Parts: sequence; structure tokens; C-alpha cells
Amino acid sequence: MKLLAFERSGARTLGILVEGRVVALDSLAPNLPKTMEQLLESGAAILARIADLSSGALGGVPVESVTLLAPLIRPGKFLGIGLNYLSHADELRAHGLVPDTTHQIWFNKQTSCITGPQDPIHLPAVSVQLDYEGELGIVIGRRCRHVAAADAHRVIAGYMVINDISVRDWQKRAPTATLGKSFDTHGPIGPWITTADEIPDPESLDIRTMVDGVVVQQGNSHDLIHGIAAMIAHLTTVMTLEPGDILATGTPSGVAQGRTPPTWLRAGQVVRVEIEGLGAIENRVVAEPVSETTTIV
Repeated sequence: MKLLAFERSGARTLGILVEGRVVALDSLAPNLPKTMEQLLESGAAILARIADLSSGALGGVPVESVTLLAPLIRPGKFLGIGLNYLSHADELRAHGLVPDTTHQIWFNKQTSCITGPQDPIHLPAVSVQLDYEGELGIVIGRRCRHVAAADAHRVIAGYMVINDISVRDWQKRAPTATLGKSFDTHGPIGPWITTADEIPDPESLDIRTMVDGVVVQQGNSHDLIHGIAAMIAHLTTVMTLEPGDILATGTPSGVAQGRTPPTWLRAGQVVRVEIEGLGAIENRVVAEPVSETTTIV
């Protein structure tokens, strides 16, 4: 099942994708959760009910005719792991860097960076070092702590596509990398959440990133250094994960900073990230609007 958010009459509405058509959840039953966070918090029983209601559902509109929104807008956590693909670690070594991949390296992306699967990405006024990172995203479905690796699959609601947009010079200013990972609009996610039952092996998915139609990253999630179960076990040793939390699992080789010279993203370019079985997100790079630099609310 593919759970999504879309714009209807100017309002955010939840829906599901049924044979290429978007069906609003409120057309299936009036008392279903109104936000994705509430839906995930409601647990497996609600998801099962939606699946039953959607079986053979009629109506809806073609997915191409709607504006898809970020499936989640303010999750409790948006965490990313760095240097988690063998190919990406190798490309950094080729540039004289010596990444230590023994331990998992996690960072925060502030949730205010989240944007939709078709929304523009801002090229910051303060940097030209704008980079792409196509990544498999995990959406947590159950509140959990101290999860054994063997049980990790039980806490996953589903998967989605993420572009972990990074401002490299700001990322390198501090070991946490937080600021360079958290500029507004630098967390495109979507195009929907594909529930875990539809992805029997999330560690065998092809991942591809394109800039202006040219393939710049081509990988597969079997190249993960730390697997999904190990990630969840590691994180829940430290913290409680909650429904709606997002985990970005790392990126394969081909990022802009790994090229000679670096091929930083420029205004006007279009970045597309595709993951097998999960769909694609596509975002145009635009200059940061002047109004954004002076906004006081």
C-alpha cells in the first residue's frame, strides 16, 4: 500500500495510490486519521483497515493530476547516517580522505528542512557547494527502544525516497554536520510511503540519481555497510524511536563532492531520485528567494 499526502482545494489531504489513481482516505471512511503522523501512531490495525477499504476502491484522480506533498511534515526525528555505502566510502578514499566506517555515524536533519517530492530546492545565498544524495528512507511505525536486530522489521512502517541535500562547506564546519544538512527545503521526501509488506527485501533495491536527465548515482542498497536491522538496533540503544520518525540510510557513490572538479548543483537544474519499488522524487534547484533571507514571523 502506498500512503500519500496531496493538495485538495488548497488543503493537505491524505490518500492512497490505487492503480495509478489517488483516492482520498476520507472518501473511504469519514473517521480515519487526518494526518500521517496520527495514522502511523494508530498502528497496524488502522493500516489493515485502510488496506481492506481500498481493495477495489473506485474513483479517485490520476496521480499525475495532483500536487503531491511531503508524506510527513513534522516527524519527531529526521536522522541520517553518513558513509554507509561501500562505494561512497571508496570514492572519498580516492580523494585522500580516510573515512572510518567501523561505527555508525549519525546526524540530525532538522525537520524544518522537509519539503515535498515535487517542490523546489533552494540554492543558498551563502554557499555554492550544494550537493545531492539519493537515499532509501525508513519510516518508523512503532514506539520502540532496545530493539534487537532480529526484531527490527517489526517497527518499520514503510519506506520512501529521500534526497539528503547537503551544503558541504557548512557541513564541514562542525563534526555534527547538522547545519549543513538542515537548510530549509533540503529534505525532499516522498513521493509516498510504501508500506513494509510491499518491500520484502529493502536491502536489494536499485537507487538512481539524475541531474538534468544524466545519471550521476547508480547503486543498490545491498551495498550498505551497516544494514537496516543494525541501524535500528544501534539507534534504539540510545533513544526511543517513535511512529513517523525518518531514517535516511546513506548514499552510494557519485555525489558532487566526490568528482574532480566537484559538480555542485546550480539554479535551474532538476534532480531526480528513483528507488526500485518506491517511486521517484524530482526537484528543481532555484536561487534562494530574497524574501526568505529577511522573513520575520
